[in-house]
Amino acid sequence: LVARLQAAAPLAQLELLPLSGAFDYRAALADGRVDLVIGNWLEPPGELRLGRLVEDEVVCLVAQDHPVARLGDAAWNIERYLACQHVAPTPLHPGARGVVDDHIGSLGLQRQIAVRAAHFGLLPLMVARSRLVLTTGRLFCERYLGVLPVRIVRCPVPFPPLVYYQLWHDLTHAAAPLRWLREQVREAARELTEHAAAGNPADSA
Repeated sequence: LVARLQAAAPLAQLELLPLSGAFDYRAALADGRVDLVIGNWLEPPGELRLGRLVEDEVVCLVAQDHPVARLGDAAWNIERYLACQHVAPTPLHPGARGVVDDHIGSLGLQRQIAVRAAHFGLLPLMVARSRLVLTTGRLFCERYLGVLPVRIVRCPVPFPPLVYYQLWHDLTHAAAPLRWLREQVREAARELTEHAAAGNPADSA
């Protein structure tokens, strides 16, 4: 996305902000401090406009030498999954649960979160050097295949597709520059999906 925006509008300034409990993105969208938010919450705020971007499969990322990477399909089951130590992003608010744990909880299940980290991009490196299991979208995990000693395995817990979308406020809905920005985000998401479909590695379990 950044490369696309730089090529199309080389004089534009782009500031990427992390979503955290200290940042009220809804208020920032409402008062114009932020133009766009990309998220995947199961229940996005109803007062914001929403544009769907990508549907992704929920999978698990593990180290290449993790014991689950050697299990057969039948042996890698929900019980073994729940018994593993898991790594997850820090929730946006104290006591809040992420998309994965919201869904797991809705099934009456609970996993053991051994490590939480605020920087999502660091999680695959933690996985590569440990026995931690990361549960997230396939598109994110595939970036690290061949870069880190990690493997993708299916998630034994049944998940609906992980849906990513962009959110914006009525305040900026009709603004031409921001309509253009949303279109660039849609095109970048479409290209990402097409690229993944063209060369999708097989799961190891």
